[in-house]
Amino acid sequence: MTAKEYLNQAYWLNRRIDSKLEQQSALRDLATKTTAVMDSEVVSHTRNVHSQQDILAKIMDMEDEINNDIDALVDLKREIKRTIERVENPEYLILLELRYLCFKRWEEIAVMMNYNIRHIYRLHDEALEKLKVPDTQQ
Repeated sequence: MTAKEYLNQAYWLNRRIDSKLEQQSALRDLATKTTAVMDSEVVSHTRNVHSQQDILAKIMDMEDEINNDIDALVDLKREIKRTIERVENPEYLILLELRYLCFKRWEEIAVMMNYNIRHIYRLHDEALEKLKVPDTQQ
């Protein structure tokens, strides 16, 4: 695993959590659309495929998945932070933290560090060369 792949794991896990949160929101919307039949005479002969109980169970399952992913993200970010902190150059350290822990865009990092974007790319390449990726993979 390259240094860049190692560092990008947190970004992709964060995106996965965001995706699951959107799915959960869609399930909640579906749950509010589901209504119970109050009349003893059923007008429609179609079967209610998405009962309220099934949807609520799916929402709870999704919440468990999201919570597990959040726990994994916190642990992964802690590990990545420890790895980044081993880099001795403070410019490299700040750049790597802004990019891979704060998920800042290159342009934002350049402004924050008061460098032009090409210099940021150069620093990034140098920082990746200095980074020692742990042997254990997620």
